[in-house]
Amino acid sequence: MRMSFRNATPVQLQLLVWGTLFLLNFLSYLPMDGVVQALTYSAMNSFFYAIIIYGNISLLFPKLYEKGRIMAYTAGAVLMLAAVSTGRAILSIWLYNHYFLKGKPESLTAETLVYFFATGLVIYLLSFVFRIAIAYFRLKRQAQQMLEQKSQAELNLLKSQVQPHFLFNTLNNIYYEAYREAPRTALLIGRLSDIMRYFVDESPKEMVALSTEIKFLENYIALEEIRIRHGVRVEFEKDCEGDPLLPPMLLMTFVENIFKHGIDRSATGNHVRLSLQTSDGNLLFLTENALPKDPPHFRKEGSGLENLQRRLNLLYGRLFELNVTRTETCFKAYLKIPLP
Repeated sequence: MRMSFRNATPVQLQLLVWGTLFLLNFLSYLPMDGVVQALTYSAMNSFFYAIIIYGNISLLFPKLYEKGRIMAYTAGAVLMLAAVSTGRAILSIWLYNHYFLKGKPESLTAETLVYFFATGLVIYLLSFVFRIAIAYFRLKRQAQQMLEQKSQAELNLLKSQVQPHFLFNTLNNIYYEAYREAPRTALLIGRLSDIMRYFVDESPKEMVALSTEIKFLENYIALEEIRIRHGVRVEFEKDCEGDPLLPPMLLMTFVENIFKHGIDRSATGNHVRLSLQTSDGNLLFLTENALPKDPPHFRKEGSGLENLQRRLNLLYGRLFELNVTRTETCFKAYLKIPLP
């Protein structure tokens, strides 16, 4: 049966989202692990992600938070994340050791638990976006049905949203809980909180301070680094005078592109260099990274740089420079924009 996106029900849209998430997981595992292992781990991840998302939006949030039981909700969320992360880590290691072992057996370590807790925390935060999206499509479908019936009644659309201060306060509570047991995890939670605050407070603005943009990039890089199995060496050189203004998220495309296409997650020795400086009323931003020796065949360059080009044309006309250089072993990107 052909499904029309415009007339899709919330259930159909959720199935589409989960199918897309499963496919992305599968494609990320496929190059290194093969079809069977990629399918297994994709199914396992989707199962635990579903527990976190629906456990929050269907149980914890309506049963505790909406009834004013904030402390109970916070404790429940932490316990849920801890339990799901532990279960996911144990099952992942067991599956690898019993069915996909290629070398030395893996064992459960504190670092592994911290990693799964951090990824679970990201999924937990995304569950609020998931909840808002479900509520949005439900309301949209109701509105469409009422318009088709030519109803004269006034429709009040109630947008379901999570107040930003609640998210920040919850992250702060989790931060202090984690700081006593795992300071590194607490630091990552703090960085994630800063990124969320940037999206809420800074990204809607037309211009932001360069120092704010730099801090956002550093937080993003720090969170991406924990996903790299063998680590990555990042050099970020900054030589800027004052604190000039620039459009938000303008430099993010370059950094995001590096971690999407310029990191070999199965190899050691990944190296990234970034340079940011001001000169003669201009902002100069240079990124350079080595390319993976055997990039996955399915991976294609995204549309990020094309979208950035269009945005720069709207913002600066011909008063900017954007150069991209790619060789067999290296990728370089250079941006020059005038400062106000």
